[in-house]
Amino acid sequence: MVRVLDARHISGAILWLRFSDGLQGEVDLSHELDGPVFEPLRDPVVFRAFSSHPELHTLTWPNGADFAPEFLHDLVKVPA
Repeated sequence: MVRVLDARHISGAILWLRFSDGLQGEVDLSHELDGPVFEPLRDPVVFRAFSSHPELHTLTWPNGADFAPEFLHDLVKVPA
């Protein structure tokens, strides 16, 4: 099971993430913000309000939105 260990906001809906397996890089969530739970994250202030959930080992937002750590892992683009 992969876990999110560290996260930083880069810009817009882009985050830098570091995972328990050593993978790190950027994730662009701009195309994933559809539906009633995720649409509020289109607001930059709301998007930046993420936190690391100690039990789920992923990112969560105050409105209840979250992404599975495996999903985020699959989206990582490692800078060249």
